[in-house]
Amino acid sequence: MKVLVTGYNGQLGFDVIKELESRHITCKGVDMADFDITDTEATENYIKAYAPDAVVHCAAYTAVDKAEDDKDTCYNVNVTGSESIARACGEIGAKMVYVSTDYVYGGAGNEPFEVTDETKPCNVYGKTKLQGEEAVKKNCRKYFIVRTSWVFGINGNNFVKTMLRLGDSHPQLNVVCDQIGSPTYTPDLAKLICDMIETEKYGTYHGTNEAYCSWAEFAEEIMKQGGKETVINPVTTAEYGAKANRPLNSRLSKKCLDAAGFDRLPSWQDALSRFIKEL
Repeated sequence: MKVLVTGYNGQLGFDVIKELESRHITCKGVDMADFDITDTEATENYIKAYAPDAVVHCAAYTAVDKAEDDKDTCYNVNVTGSESIARACGEIGAKMVYVSTDYVYGGAGNEPFEVTDETKPCNVYGKTKLQGEEAVKKNCRKYFIVRTSWVFGINGNNFVKTMLRLGDSHPQLNVVCDQIGSPTYTPDLAKLICDMIETEKYGTYHGTNEAYCSWAEFAEEIMKQGGKETVINPVTTAEYGAKANRPLNSRLSKKCLDAAGFDRLPSWQDALSRFIKEL
């Protein structure tokens, strides 16, 4: 098997490459220096020339607030780019993993969303990721769509690293308490993705670490496990203020993993402990 991984300089792409290498699977990580995914011809030509058996598409425009003003770039990366990759995969018969987001849901209610529930994104980023999903389904028969949330890993910036850094200099911090979801450790998600591409169990899945929390609860656990004294002040989304709307309920059900026979990821608390040790 030969696998191409886009966005390998990002948090998830970096760990997908590590996981593939640990399984002795031939793989190649690509980023902007190799080809611009918003250039349809360059993207399709590169993939066809490399002729992978699977493409794990981790590259994405993820600046949620910035996307509200930068709609075109966000669309070109998340929709046009994904469509080009899916079309190339479809033409050469390759499998494709498209990494999506909890932000495809509107965030109403308190129940975990099933993969079959209505999608209703409330910001530009979420809308483009959903359109990317649709482009993948239309152009590639052998697809895995994996919706995830609140990712953190060793390669790149994330909420955990930010909290630990601020914990060194701030006696207290305001953190949002009414957005509920699951933090996701990229090595755990990478393992799931690599398990998937070794099967033909195509479809849409949710891939996050187990258990739910608010950002404020997550921050408190980061301070506790990181040995910081910083006090976390819970504030509402409205009080905190951000340019883009965020879903309040980002709970994702894992029944889809159970039904397909894929292992669920460990708890986010366990993942955080391993990450802090890694740091």
